[in-house]
Amino acid sequence: MFFGKKEEEEIIEDDVWHVPDEDEWQKIHEHFYSDEPEEEDAGSEDEALAALSSTEGEEGTGTSEAEAVTEAEEKPQEEKLSFFQKLLRGLRKTRDNFLKSMDYVFRGFSDIDDEFYEELEEVLIMGDLGVRTTDAVLENLKEQVKEQKIKEPMACRQLLIDNIRQQMDIGETAYEFEEKTSVVLVVGVNGVGKTTTIGKLASQFKKQKKKVMVAAADTFRAAATEQLTEWARRAKVDIIAGQEGADPGAVVYDAVHAAKKRGTDILLVDTAGRLHNKKNLMNELSKINRIIEKEYPEAFRETLIVLDATTGQNALAQAKEFSEVTDVSGIVLTKMDGTAKGGIAVAIQGELHVPVKYMGVGEKIDDLEKFNADDYVNALFATEEDYNA
Repeated sequence: MFFGKKEEEEIIEDDVWHVPDEDEWQKIHEHFYSDEPEEEDAGSEDEALAALSSTEGEEGTGTSEAEAVTEAEEKPQEEKLSFFQKLLRGLRKTRDNFLKSMDYVFRGFSDIDDEFYEELEEVLIMGDLGVRTTDAVLENLKEQVKEQKIKEPMACRQLLIDNIRQQMDIGETAYEFEEKTSVVLVVGVNGVGKTTTIGKLASQFKKQKKKVMVAAADTFRAAATEQLTEWARRAKVDIIAGQEGADPGAVVYDAVHAAKKRGTDILLVDTAGRLHNKKNLMNELSKINRIIEKEYPEAFRETLIVLDATTGQNALAQAKEFSEVTDVSGIVLTKMDGTAKGGIAVAIQGELHVPVKYMGVGEKIDDLEKFNADDYVNALFATEEDYNA
């Protein structure tokens, strides 16, 4: 297939072919030569792997996927956007829904009274900040308004933003594991971008001159091992894997011993995203943790949960479930580019007191960024003037 439906509609007018203009050629170029797999959507992990590892080119191009990737990589790189710039673009849908409603409250009231706080509470909850986090933010806001004797609603807008910023502080030791010999357990349900996140982290650590290994301990999902193997190849890191349906504990055991023998700095462990019930999940993760503790007690331990930001409150529910069965120490929020539920980061960190450590803000391998609270809050509350600056 040469073009998707959208491209066909744009290039064919009244059944007459015409020469595409510059924008249309750009779309066609991106269609064929995108050099990164798409972020995982539910049910799309296998398709992403197939696109990555295909040895045949698109029909009629005569170019293999590997050759297309090489050609794309040799082309001049586009100007790299900062984390803030990526978030500013990605959170536009969130701002459209959330920020406009919030500013309506600030501008619509002439006095700061109970009705004002009630309206503000509703907006914050609807913005996916969560009930507990909203209560905490508003309690702090009320105290500050009283202490500073603020009378005008618009005068407390910045106070609200600063309170939310405080909720997102991740502390000074959030990335301690990156500087130590570490085993990083990566958990999360299927479809959130877990395996892709491991591949991106592996690539980043490799670029930092660290010796990295990945362990394919998600042996229950079809093609999970193949997908992680492809990511390991792309990142040029070692991988330890077993057969589909193999004991995950055995894979972790082999990986731990291999990591110790090879002097690995960071071992990233992929885990099953969905077992039959919560008890099975707890037993599986407990078994993996026992193996690591027994066989590699000197390693620094980190457990990251990967969550899909587009699922809003469902992501918070998933984080709570996993926090009950394992010691989650950090959060990775994927698909922050284009979500209308970007406020969920505040709810998750505020309610679980677990820091958001990484955010996925695009499909490319370097679009997984370390979290920066100032950039996130500034992008979340940016005005149209900020966006167009």
